[in-house]
Amino acid sequence: QVQLVESGGGLVQPGGSLRLSCTASRSISSINRMSWYRQTPGKQRELVAAIAGGGSTNYADSVKGRFTISRDNAMVSLQMNSLKSEDTAVYYCTADTPPSMYWGKGTLVTVSS
Repeated sequence: QVQLVESGGGLVQPGGSLRLSCTASRSISSINRMSWYRQTPGKQRELVAAIAGGGSTNYADSVKGRFTISRDNAMVSLQMNSLKSEDTAVYYCTADTPPSMYWGKGTLVTVSS
């Protein structure tokens, strides 16, 4: 089991940057896949970015070239640049440990002028 706590959300103007962090209650070195999802009211959660233990990454088309996911033994980060209003959402960190998947409680990102 692992508890995840997200931080770093807030209000930012279009074109700005934010860095989200996800702190785990234990080492995540044995967890192969760590991801960030996001959700807006009335929509399903969508995968934003994922990173495997070996460092390979994948991104939603909508964030490619703007967002970067990274990890170390106890934290996963999401660097978000050139933010757009459509990036406004609650962002969740997840740890995929089959057959279980653990979620944080989320952090709100609002992109608005």
